[in-house]
Amino acid sequence: MSRKGVGLAAFDRSRITSAQYASHGSTLRSANAQALETQLAVFRSLLQQFAQTHAKDIRSNPSFRAQFARMCAAIGVDPLASSNSSQSGGAGSIWAQLLGRSVNDFYFELAVRVVEVCGDTRAENGGLIEVRKVREHIMRGRMEGATEITEDDILRAVGTLKPLGSSFSVIKVGSKPYIRSVPKELNTDQSAVLEAAQVLGYVSVSMLMLNLKWARPRAQTALEDLVGEGMLWIDRQTVGEAEYWSPGFMLEAQEAGGQG
Repeated sequence: MSRKGVGLAAFDRSRITSAQYASHGSTLRSANAQALETQLAVFRSLLQQFAQTHAKDIRSNPSFRAQFARMCAAIGVDPLASSNSSQSGGAGSIWAQLLGRSVNDFYFELAVRVVEVCGDTRAENGGLIEVRKVREHIMRGRMEGATEITEDDILRAVGTLKPLGSSFSVIKVGSKPYIRSVPKELNTDQSAVLEAAQVLGYVSVSMLMLNLKWARPRAQTALEDLVGEGMLWIDRQTVGEAEYWSPGFMLEAQEAGGQG
């Protein structure tokens, strides 16, 4: 009986010790969370001071603007996201609060221009246009002395459309960013075809079969799907098999020929 008594006492001590460890762990987690919140508050305060000091540069200098956005991202702050905290009083995005409406409106106005360019060129590219091309279109329509627009600015402008449930998104085709303005998702095969078309401006069934080791039906299906979406144009007036051209590549060639 004495052995059983000792065993129960040991069990009780073990249970008490486990409870103490759990309580200590909870205290440490709470302390760490409070310390992290304090650090983030300090970072935010420093970020606010930096923004107020360099507001003019952030507005006018695209490189400086991009660096400021990266600083925000490094501490998990989206400068374009609306804030409904009690401190901000629901005053809008961080840039609107810190720098006035001008920078905030700059991105929303730029987003409108991006939508316009994508709409105007959809018949040419099927709703998939390189970010570089969007920038060129926008810069051609801006007045002399207007704020310089960068590809980084355009990417952030597209991001402002997400809360609206927009079909606009940025995808990578090869190493280049494109804006997709149609809700259709590209599958892996279609992405591979578009990436291949960047090299020569066109692809064919035999080229895909040779370079990607695809069967003919797989290559034909991917090409026909992209033609149906307007993302590739088909040229049947060739010697041999049909060629499937990138609309942007063909338009660039036409422009170059016209200038020559």
